[in-house]
Amino acid sequence: MQQDHQMLASPQASPLNEFGLDVIVGQLWKHKLKLCFGALLIGAAAFGLSFLLAPQYTARTAFIPPQSSGGTLNAALSALGPLAGLAGSSGPSSVSGETFVSLLKSETIADRLIERFKLKELYKAKFQFETRGILMNRTRITFGKRDGIINLEVDDADPKRAADIANQYVTELKIFSASMNLTDAQRRRAFFEQQMKQTHDRLIAAEQALQTSGFDPGAIRAEPKTAAEEYGRTKAQLTTLEVQLQVMRTRLTDTAPEVRQLASTAAVLREQLQAMELRTNTSQNANYLNKYREYKYQEALYEQLSKQYEAARLDESHDNTAIQIIDIAQVPEWKSKPKRAIIGVVATLVAFLLLSVVTITRHIRTSLTESAAT
Repeated sequence: MQQDHQMLASPQASPLNEFGLDVIVGQLWKHKLKLCFGALLIGAAAFGLSFLLAPQYTARTAFIPPQSSGGTLNAALSALGPLAGLAGSSGPSSVSGETFVSLLKSETIADRLIERFKLKELYKAKFQFETRGILMNRTRITFGKRDGIINLEVDDADPKRAADIANQYVTELKIFSASMNLTDAQRRRAFFEQQMKQTHDRLIAAEQALQTSGFDPGAIRAEPKTAAEEYGRTKAQLTTLEVQLQVMRTRLTDTAPEVRQLASTAAVLREQLQAMELRTNTSQNANYLNKYREYKYQEALYEQLSKQYEAARLDESHDNTAIQIIDIAQVPEWKSKPKRAIIGVVATLVAFLLLSVVTITRHIRTSLTESAAT
């Protein structure tokens, strides 16, 4: 009874508690030759099988993407003269490098490369999206935010084809970027050309109306010539900004910094016009004054739109899509894949780990079976 009581008082040790770290190390040391030999054998086999893998060559190119000139907004603000400071000191945001990285990864450029190099047949893909996926898996594109450089790498079994594909990526980006920029510049140039024609017709009509009204010295005394010219110039600047905002909103949202910048300046000009209109003399000479101010307004507006039109023409003719190539992709002289030595070492380490787990598991299972039998 006392012996049974002692057995109940002391907790029964679980068979798993008998396998401590010293037991595990002992078992590994006991079978060290088998573990090492087996791991080396598997590593050697993996190293040998790696020779069956087709070698891959990596071609690299580096370039600086096109820089946004911001000509449209700068032209709009420069037309305001001293009032340009009302828009704030922040300039237009340039197109980010991530945008050009996205263009390089677009389906449009991928399809052009697939067609040019017959990649669908080369990759033995059935569908176009499969070919795009294989091409993207063999392409790596990174953008350095500090230096603004885009690095592009292409893997291929043919070293010359790898270099050709990498260089063609840059060529297709040039074509794609240039077509997008040219379309935008053409649209702005045509828009301002139409606005100039309409303003020119209104300017002639205002001039004819002013000539028929006659000259009244009392009108000049009621509102000096300089005040009328200032009113017309300010109103023309406001109309120019509103036209410019209309153009910008076709490709930007109202929350864009460029749009908000011009909108804030337009609000200031509206306040100035309201203050000028409050000072307007409503006497018998108002008819002449209103016609004179309308004439000066149309004259100033035509001048402002002419500047915008010339700026749009310059943007259309200016090549601001130039890509500055730092490194042209050269034909690689040595394979980049597979890394046979790394494959052999990794396979050896993984095999050793797996064999160790199998050895310890087998020892635990054997011990548990013997313990259960006794």
